[in-house]
Amino acid sequence: MSAIAFMQANPFVILVSTAEGQPYASHIPVKIRELGDQLTIRGHFAKANPHWRHLEQQSQCLTIFHGPHSFISASLYSNRESVPTWNYAAVHVYGNTRLFTSPDDLQGMLHELMGLFEPAYAEQWASLNEVYRQKMLSHIVGFEITATRVEAKFKLSQNRTREEQSNVIASLANAEDTAVSGVSRMMRDQGLGIKKESE
Repeated sequence: MSAIAFMQANPFVILVSTAEGQPYASHIPVKIRELGDQLTIRGHFAKANPHWRHLEQQSQCLTIFHGPHSFISASLYSNRESVPTWNYAAVHVYGNTRLFTSPDDLQGMLHELMGLFEPAYAEQWASLNEVYRQKMLSHIVGFEITATRVEAKFKLSQNRTREEQSNVIASLANAEDTAVSGVSRMMRDQGLGIKKESE
């Protein structure tokens, strides 16, 4: 899975910046846009969230895309001289933020999010009273982050033997916790483990 595909599959992010020398974080759904070689991330804050004011003062930020993760027991390895670990996938995007509050820009950003999360809501939104819609728009601040650096980390037992990878995949596959079973699925998607003859 590419970094972009991972980001698109995991659009609920942790957005981190600094405020008076201290870290500040918000959890936000976003839309990824690729325009040539340029990557941007779009979303919005509730106006009551002070994070946007911090970004007015310091536009640099870090957006963390996080996906499935799980503890990996050393008992799954054939070599007894092994230690437990954690499998996970994450993408860190560093960039600069532009804020916007014009109704047209906010409408455009909201339609992108609707298209991603609930396309059917666009019709309902359009049917709402104009006064109500403008009131709702006045309560948010949009943002667009232009990426300056992207770092992807997929730690999925790539350093283990195929047999050990298969042990990990089988151990996690039926977990009720989707964060755990998702690691098994991601490992399969990456072509790890022993492939069956029918595959």
